[in-house]
Amino acid sequence: MRYRAVVTALLVVIVAVTACGLRPASSFVPPIEPGSIRPIPSLEGVKVRVTSKEFTEQLVLGKIAVVALTAAGADVTDQTNVQGSVNARTSLTRGDADLMWEYTGTGWITYLGQTEAIPDAEQQYEAVRDLDLRENGIVWLPPAPLNNSYSMGATRATAEKYGLKTISDMTKVPVAQRTFCVDHETFGRDDGFLGMLKGYGLEYGKDVPRNNVRRMSTGVLYNAIAAGQCTLGMITTTDGRIDALNLVLLEDDKHFFPQYNAAVTIRSQVAEAHPEIARIFAPISAKLTDDVIRKLNAQVDVDGDVPVLVARDWLRSEGFVR
Repeated sequence: MRYRAVVTALLVVIVAVTACGLRPASSFVPPIEPGSIRPIPSLEGVKVRVTSKEFTEQLVLGKIAVVALTAAGADVTDQTNVQGSVNARTSLTRGDADLMWEYTGTGWITYLGQTEAIPDAEQQYEAVRDLDLRENGIVWLPPAPLNNSYSMGATRATAEKYGLKTISDMTKVPVAQRTFCVDHETFGRDDGFLGMLKGYGLEYGKDVPRNNVRRMSTGVLYNAIAAGQCTLGMITTTDGRIDALNLVLLEDDKHFFPQYNAAVTIRSQVAEAHPEIARIFAPISAKLTDDVIRKLNAQVDVDGDVPVLVARDWLRSEGFVR
């Protein structure tokens, strides 16, 4: 614990002095030794640029990639913590980054412009894998079991008050009290809030008055729901704050939301030149279930741990590194 405290303090100092030219905190990799991930001669010194989005789960997954590739001997550049899904994805497709974790539903709907989600997880993965490779030269490795989908959440007291069990039950809430907390990015997406309202037969501006929707950052969204600032909130199913704040997830009874299984995506030039990268991530992906990632997310959002240390400690617990 003392080591963790020292490292955390060091990260804070590095953030403060970045403007003076020192290495940014995002590039920090804690000391590791090989475990089941052994140094791979063909990866020794190979430059791999890892990116991610800015929310907790993406940071944890991004750091898992950074630590794993470092253990394998690659020369990793940490470019995680990019604001916005489209910005992170664009850095990959235009060649400014080489690898990132992405979600099958996001790739299918948001990046590839498809309007109909595929309910079966394996079929959804195969569809996005094939189309993204053909159109953009992006390789999708086999996905993890974790499915970071969307749902509507409420406090337990609110759910009991209105009898909320499914998303369709939103109509049980009187229009005046039908208030929502939604993060900025998810609000307008086809697979996000406005799309969900349409999918459930509700008209924005009528069944859900515009003034009833509060748009905010994901950092404060869950606490806002728990504090009663809105009746319902759009949340992700693998967020660690769900259990910590005793929130209730409503069932997506119309199966509106796509499958969002996480998978490593790589520029085809890198994947073809270094097929060993796929072998590194196969056993890691297999271990990442909903329960596992929810606990890792909670270590950051609830316990205040540093994402790279959470990633390193989990890889250690599974024997991937020491």
